Amino acid sequence: DVQLVESGGGSVQPGGQLKLSCVSSGYVYNSWSGSCMAWFRQLPGKEREAVASIFSAGGSTYYADSVQGRFTISQNNAKDTVYLQMESLKFEDTALYYCAIQYGGSWLYWGQGTQVTVS
Repeated sequence: DVQLVESGGGSVQPGGQLKLSCVSSGYVYNSWSGSCMAWFRQLPGKEREAVASIFSAGGSTYYADSVQGRFTISQNNAKDTVYLQMESLKFEDTALYYCAIQYGGSWLYWGQGTQVTVS
C-alpha cells in the first residue's frame, strides 16, 4: 500500500518562507508510467486547490497562478519524496497542505496534511 506523510508546516509571518516535505512509501515511480506527485491546499469549507505538481519521469512541473514565482516543487533523486519550497508567503497562503500521487488520470493517494499559517 502507498502512504504519504507530510511535514514542515507551521506558522510564519507574511513574507516568510517554509519548506514542506512529503515522504512516500510504496511508490515506485518507474513502475507507474506517467505518474506525478503534487501539493494541494484547502481551507475549511472550500474546495481543495492544486498548488503545484511534478511528473516523476522528466520532471515537468505545474504551478497555480497564485503561487507561480513564489513556490518551487521538487523531488529527491529516488523520486519518493516531494518538496514544496514556499517563499514570500502571504496571508492567503494559509491552508492545510496535502501531498498526493496521480496515476492513470486519478489522484489515488493522499497524505493527512500539514497546516501552514501565515499571520
